[in-house]
Amino acid sequence: MKKEYTLEELLHKAASYCSISEHCISELEEKLNAWCVTCDNKSKIIDRLIQEDFINEKRYCLHFVKDKFRFNKWGKIKISYALKGKGLDKMLISEALDSIDEGEYQEMLASILKTKLVGLKYEYEYEKQGKLFRFAQSRGFENNVIERVLRNLPQS
Repeated sequence: MKKEYTLEELLHKAASYCSISEHCISELEEKLNAWCVTCDNKSKIIDRLIQEDFINEKRYCLHFVKDKFRFNKWGKIKISYALKGKGLDKMLISEALDSIDEGEYQEMLASILKTKLVGLKYEYEYEKQGKLFRFAQSRGFENNVIERVLRNLPQS
């Protein structure tokens, strides 16, 4: 038999979940659905957690962008798709992406391309360029940034 939780218990459980790490509303909704919370209680819990700043989607976007860029080495396109998939507002996503330093962004791409180049097998220069370009695209970097970084990459 499943334990029935009161609204207060659910609120504490959800607050605890949100204080461990940043979460957005859609992630919390998934968690509440898994806990079989009614729609009425779900909206009460979400509203209260927003009011008490346990959930802040602007803060979530900034942290998500920073983490995916620094640790996963994702480009802005891939980060943007991930955030859109979580149902976040386009303006919040745009603001968070703007927080990435452009110089650092290009340095990161140059660094991962140099690393990729080490194990790359190719016969012709254009083949190498194509493989590096597609790799950078798969990481979510924009075409104009990829072209700029590839032009400045030392030729081997």
